[in-house]
Amino acid sequence: MNYLLLYALFSAKLCSMKLEIIIGNNVRGFRNRMEVSQEKLAELADVHRTFIGTIERAEQSISAATISKLAKALKVEPFVLLIKDSFLHGEQYQKLK
Repeated sequence: MNYLLLYALFSAKLCSMKLEIIIGNNVRGFRNRMEVSQEKLAELADVHRTFIGTIERAEQSISAATISKLAKALKVEPFVLLIKDSFLHGEQYQKLK
């Protein structure tokens, strides 16, 4: 198993935050860094526009496939969305094009 994935999973446990909250905060944070709307992110990730708000508010668990689609749209690796407050250090995580 990838050490970074293990770190992400353990950091979620250690910080005592629900994983849905960590993912939601990171999706919102990276989306804001990219200066795109929820609707535009939904289009880029091929999900329904209202689903982005649901994710950002941590109202629903999401699948690994959805995490992967969001990560691709946000230009980060999927594990990055599992690390608490990773959007604050976005320049370290976002892929340069």
